[in-house]
Amino acid sequence: MRNKFLDYIKIYCRSGNGGSGMIHFKKKKTFPKGGPDGGDGGKGGNVIIRGNNQLYTISHLKKKKHNIAENGKNGGVNRITGSKGKNSIIEVPIGTIVKDEKKQIIFEIIHQNEEKILLYGGKGGKGNWNFKNSRCKSPKGKLGKEAIFILELKILADVGIIGFPNSGKSTLISVITSSKSKISNYPFTTLIPNLGIANLKKFNNLILADIPGIIKGAYQGKGLGFKFLKHIQRNRILLIMISAETKNYIKEYNIIINELSEYDPYLLKKKRLLIISKSDLLDEKLKNEIKKELPKNEKFIFFSSFQKENFFSFKKKIFNFY
Repeated sequence: MRNKFLDYIKIYCRSGNGGSGMIHFKKKKTFPKGGPDGGDGGKGGNVIIRGNNQLYTISHLKKKKHNIAENGKNGGVNRITGSKGKNSIIEVPIGTIVKDEKKQIIFEIIHQNEEKILLYGGKGGKGNWNFKNSRCKSPKGKLGKEAIFILELKILADVGIIGFPNSGKSTLISVITSSKSKISNYPFTTLIPNLGIANLKKFNNLILADIPGIIKGAYQGKGLGFKFLKHIQRNRILLIMISAETKNYIKEYNIIINELSEYDPYLLKKKRLLIISKSDLLDEKLKNEIKKELPKNEKFIFFSSFQKENFFSFKKKIFNFY
């Protein structure tokens, strides 16, 4: 089955033209001179971006790259104003950033049902009832606008799980949440950010994101590169995972910290927890040796998704971060 996750797309948008004003004169016995009574044209539809917290990807827009609002209707007789054109509404996940063609940020959507107007529709033309002399004619409706926009998604997850490939991130998120991640014992099993919702008593929805594996040089584009590092910027808490199978814990830890720092120094200011995963492979002697290697100021925990070692202790630590 093809992967449908998408976090970057270009779309074409065009707002509606304004309807033309009507040129019409009354023809009644009670009004022999036939004064002007043409109505105004309707306003063209807008192109609107709307936040939807039920969406976690912008892949649905692959089949809707052209978003065109409806034109306003022409004015009618007896000063009847033409109806407004229907808006084109583009629903996007929370955390979507909208940019222009030059990749300059226009705005971002961070709330449910939040609406921002991308392009305004053209104004309707004035009907001739507005004009009382022969020198003034009914203008046509204003044309709508068109442009290409870039939509970029940065996942708004509470917790981001990061680490080297095959460190146990997917297994952890499948145990903590109801997510069914692809799990195998080889690098880069996870090729997209997996999301899961933890059913923790203190919170209704605690969203965890399994960010694809980081390797040395990821901030420069190596491996899966910085394609998914951007999602970490929106996480409130970072879980750094190091597998018990690694040969050099402190080296792997330093590489991950350096990658985060090089990509965005602010990431190191976030609350974080170091997890030594697959701890069922370790005896107490090895655990004590690992503790001596780890930085003294770093909060850490040994965790086994298989044996669920420190499962409740892990939940408690996440609670204490809030």
